Amino acid sequence: MKQAPRAWYTWIDSYFTGLGFSKSEADPNLYQIVVEGKLLIIVLYVDDLILTGDELLILSCKDDLAKEFEMKDLGLLHYFLGLEIWQCSDGLFFSEGKYAREILE
Repeated sequence: MKQAPRAWYTWIDSYFTGLGFSKSEADPNLYQIVVEGKLLIIVLYVDDLILTGDELLILSCKDDLAKEFEMKDLGLLHYFLGLEIWQCSDGLFFSEGKYAREILE
């Protein structure tokens, strides 16, 4: 079972690079691709993905991923690694309030 995380990462890494994604030199869990001048970025954290970029590319990528992997689309990002995230028309708001409360408790 110790090999399972490594096997998972190897599988998904080869999948992304096979699709033409470039892996970031600064963070091996960040992948990016530019299609017709439009950017799509994927951040991989264990078995979770964050997609950002062009909306049509995101939808297309989600469809492709669902064909290859068993997955759930959790919708817009609201909470990630201790950060609460609110998305509104003015931009993004980040807070560590929930994380701070949990630490204090």
